[in-house]
Amino acid sequence: MKGIREIYRSSDEYAGIASIALFTVSIGVLLIMIYSSASLVLGALAGLLVLVLAFLRPTWALALLLFYLPFEPFILKWVPDDLYVYARYVSEGIIYLLVASTVWKRFTGQIKRETTPIDISFVILIVVALASALINFIPVTDMLLGIRQIIRFILLFFVTVHLAPSTQWVKKVLMGLFLILAVQIALGYGQAIFGERLDTFLLPTESRSFGDIQLTSGTVQFWDYGQRIFGTMGRYDRLGTFMAFMLLIGLSMLYEKKLRKRYSWLGWGLLIALPALAFTYSRSSWFGFVLGALFIAIWAKRDQRVRWGVGIAIGGLLIYLAISGLVVDTLLEVPDQNLTERFFEAFSYERWRSEYYGLGRVYWVIETIGSVIPASPVFGHGPGMFGGGAAAALSNTHVYEMLGLPFGVYGTQGYIDNNWLSLWGEIGTLGLGIYIWMYVTLFLTCVRVWRKSKDPMTRALALGVAAAMIAIVLNAFLATFLEVRTLASYLWVMGGVVVVLGKREKLIE
Repeated sequence: MKGIREIYRSSDEYAGIASIALFTVSIGVLLIMIYSSASLVLGALAGLLVLVLAFLRPTWALALLLFYLPFEPFILKWVPDDLYVYARYVSEGIIYLLVASTVWKRFTGQIKRETTPIDISFVILIVVALASALINFIPVTDMLLGIRQIIRFILLFFVTVHLAPSTQWVKKVLMGLFLILAVQIALGYGQAIFGERLDTFLLPTESRSFGDIQLTSGTVQFWDYGQRIFGTMGRYDRLGTFMAFMLLIGLSMLYEKKLRKRYSWLGWGLLIALPALAFTYSRSSWFGFVLGALFIAIWAKRDQRVRWGVGIAIGGLLIYLAISGLVVDTLLEVPDQNLTERFFEAFSYERWRSEYYGLGRVYWVIETIGSVIPASPVFGHGPGMFGGGAAAALSNTHVYEMLGLPFGVYGTQGYIDNNWLSLWGEIGTLGLGIYIWMYVTLFLTCVRVWRKSKDPMTRALALGVAAAMIAIVLNAFLATFLEVRTLASYLWVMGGVVVVLGKREKLIE
């Protein structure tokens, strides 16, 4: 009886403490709402929740980040100006909280240090980026933002490896991402049907700034309503590259007999998704998906049906060109362009010519190789100083003015629509070489895990990520996709998952 009384007494004490804490927090929230705004209070409470989650349940926070990112551009459209600067970087803040949580757990002995195949290359990459900043006398703020631009999503790889999420977590996250993909596809088909009404509702057109820093440029809809679908991602190429990434993992799963039986919806899901991928009108996504799919089907699986299909497709394209009278060399981008013209325009001499004289992608391929790299070949011009998102956001025109070049694409944007060349210009040949070493090492690790694993899900995920990495190599030649959170985050998290699964089977030391 005495023990029961003590339990009741201690329960009353805890209830009293909780009541006082709740009352104090309520008064604090009320005062903040009186002297501030309700949206700011909600934002602060959401931030506190994420902070607690990152330290107590970091794998949940990581899953939350992956589920949130595809909807972020649409959500930000409705965020008021006084809260926008916080909301804009909440997803990036989760990354840093997860890093801090991982470091804390490591130093308190909750988790052990894990080695990965890219540890050395990553450390050297940071050293070279710092050396580049010091050699070029880059201001500290610009240096930090420039290095952040290069490594922020790579940090997720190391977070994932150290948190070592369970196999059940991996399966649930994959199924969640496939569900998100289904939502995006449904919205895309809705855009194709309803056109302007749905496009206007979904598209974030307003640009937002914080002082001199441009937070969001907004999307200009230069295409016809309902023509290029983008779902909640703000741009058709962001949706397209996300779709290509997930579809390559789905295709890899489809080749595993046990997974094909377990997830019987994979086949027809892929058939429904492919037209939506075409409707994005994102050639980067099309060609990236095709390269990744050929890697899976022909190189890995030796699928003769696909080889025959490729031959028939090439023959069909040649016959179409012969009988349609389409003149590929003269094609240019127009608002009401159809799918066939959009495909063949990629090979149009007139388009390449207009891109050069219009200061587009072709111009920057030539000028980066011919002017930017020779001016500082080894260490580059410094992180955040040329071609990438940091240079654009900070309006860093120094390198452009020094070399007599316009400020990025169209002379105003600051970035150059080519991530590999922007890295080359910022951290030089040495830095780019190390980045490629890191990237190729992870790719080969995925291939190794696929070859040696006995678990069908591990094999499928490893091969799918390897195929996606091939697609992303092409994507990064056509835009700054290594910096885009709706693609880069998934690349490095899923790469980390492959390493975790490989370590569990002792395929990776």
